[in-house]
Amino acid sequence: MATLNPSPPAARYHGDQAVAPGMLDFAVNVRHAQPPEWLTRRLAERLSDLASYPSTGDVHRAQDAAAARHGRTRDEVLPLAGAAEGFALLPHLRPAKAAIVAPSFTEPAVALGSAGVPVEHVVLEPPFRLEDARVPDDADLVVVGNPTNPTSVLHSREQLLALRRPGRIVVVDEAFADAVPGEPESLAGDPLPDVLVLRSLTKSWALAGLRVGYALGAPELLARLTARRAHWPVGTLQLTAIAACCEPRAVAEAASGAMRLTQLRAEMAAGLQSVGADVVDGRAPFVLFRRPDADSLRNRLERKGIAVRRCDTFVGLDERYLRAAVRPEWPLLVDAIAGVWP
Repeated sequence: MATLNPSPPAARYHGDQAVAPGMLDFAVNVRHAQPPEWLTRRLAERLSDLASYPSTGDVHRAQDAAAARHGRTRDEVLPLAGAAEGFALLPHLRPAKAAIVAPSFTEPAVALGSAGVPVEHVVLEPPFRLEDARVPDDADLVVVGNPTNPTSVLHSREQLLALRRPGRIVVVDEAFADAVPGEPESLAGDPLPDVLVLRSLTKSWALAGLRVGYALGAPELLARLTARRAHWPVGTLQLTAIAACCEPRAVAEAASGAMRLTQLRAEMAAGLQSVGADVVDGRAPFVLFRRPDADSLRNRLERKGIAVRRCDTFVGLDERYLRAAVRPEWPLLVDAIAGVWP
């Protein structure tokens, strides 16, 4: 199913808008309450440098660390002020028509549509598998998440590579890829001239307030992406975070966390199923589930001080769907849905 230039309700709505101080937060996908101590210390060490502009050395250290992490070269890495900045830069590629595999993160459609680019949503039906996508042949830009937010579905490398066509750029949103043990379906290490991979560091490292990520792509593609970008677009602390979070020690720590998260997700999914939720099979650090009373359930949970993400703001979903971040406190969510807490 396809929708052309849709106007979804509240396209700029995001999970943080569901959370008030003191609430038990399942609406936001940032994994921890705060960055690890070693990362906070690394950032604090750079506070005295903030009077100076970000240096070329800082840029290169960030690029080199990300390049080493993915087996790329320095000129294939573009530091970003969060993966969201990467979406904001997509209109600079001047596509004639964009196709977005949906349900998906809404910012790419907002950025492209606001720039006057025709956008067609290729809407997948449950179970939201990419083999069912009917991407129009005339789309010269295709955006797909892997694993996809909000469905949590992980697509295969083969399915992603099958989207390539002469004259087309494929953009893969891998904001949650490091939550999948081994990252088996990632294209981050593939130096393809027509594939752009966007990575976020805000989720795994609790850096949402810093806005930090990077893009991986051919130098020519990155040059087109940044042709009209502001000077000094990424600050010293952001560059420091990229370098720190791409070091082997940090990558190993994230990989260990991904293993724990996988087990926790399985337990949470089983708990939600036990209270009547239809859970979408996925691999991301959040769970998409459906209940016929989801809209009223969300309001009841809010009154109990529990925030979950509404999903009727995503193209291809409706008020029957909710998304919940994987949290150790998931039994409290399940009990609240069952009506036994508090």
